[in-house]
Amino acid sequence: MEREKLGSRLGFILLSAGCAIGVGNVWKFPWMAGQYGGGAFVLIYLLFLVILGLPVMVVEFSLGRASQASPVKLYQKLEKPGQKWHLHGYVALVANFLLMMFYTSVTGWILYYFVSFLKGDMTGITDTQSVSKFGEMLSSMYVKPRSVGWDPSEVAMCSSPRKSSEGRK
Repeated sequence: MEREKLGSRLGFILLSAGCAIGVGNVWKFPWMAGQYGGGAFVLIYLLFLVILGLPVMVVEFSLGRASQASPVKLYQKLEKPGQKWHLHGYVALVANFLLMMFYTSVTGWILYYFVSFLKGDMTGITDTQSVSKFGEMLSSMYVKPRSVGWDPSEVAMCSSPRKSSEGRK
């Protein structure tokens, strides 16, 4: 089975920017910049983003390009015998699952507020009322995991490593 690739350079740039920026920066960044000094905070933030983020991104791209594999298989493929780098691949896999849980929750909140906006429930409310609306949403949106098909055993089966289908017809 051939590995999927991005179709254009623009798609890669937009995907990379989306992953790098993240919901936290879009959500919390304007508030923090306003609360703690604005321009000075933005300059320090950008400086550290370049100093810390750029080298990590280059290493990540280099490893991905060299291995052409997932994080777990990447470390298994590139590590020297006797090293323990493959453990980092499993940590990356678990981190991705945790991040997806966070982003799924935030996306649910965004959709809730968007529907509330379309219904007109957000018109003319104060920031205090908005905070109480968030609390009401959290207290009323309980969904049993089993009712949406997210049983832990199903998640484990779907995420377990599979052998390559190469050579099978």
